[in-house]
Amino acid sequence: MAQEPSRPPQPDATTGSRRSVVVPPPPGPGLLVRAIWFVFIGTWLSAIAIGAAYFLCLIVIGLPLGFMIFNRLPLILTLRPRTDVQTVEVLDGVTYISGGTVAQRPLWARAIWFLLIGWWFGAIYLGAAWFLCVILITLPIGLYMLNRVGAVMTLLRY
Repeated sequence: MAQEPSRPPQPDATTGSRRSVVVPPPPGPGLLVRAIWFVFIGTWLSAIAIGAAYFLCLIVIGLPLGFMIFNRLPLILTLRPRTDVQTVEVLDGVTYISGGTVAQRPLWARAIWFLLIGWWFGAIYLGAAWFLCVILITLPIGLYMLNRVGAVMTLLRY
């Protein structure tokens, strides 16, 4: 007995529009826990993580692991997960949520950028971002910069 292919959700009989459920990400630790983490552990642990990730990027073969650590720097520093941009659009009563990838520059151009500019400019950028995070009053700017390390080092598009 062949199964029927699944169909998209049918319009609601009462309103004539499709229903959608958006589930927010799970909440992280509270502000007090995050503040204590930042003061006693996050500052020095993030500095060590930046150094280790940067070293992995310099030896080229460790690039994937290095950027995996870079993507988790806000979490290491403040227990705050990395922010990703999502687009929410409602058309004809249907909610569309997209968070796909953006078309990237050619690999050869990104490799040349990394070899000529990205490796040294990334070190300056990471140092400035970490310093802005430690100052505390400029923490949001520093976290924004840490979320964009890939764009500086390899021309990654977000």
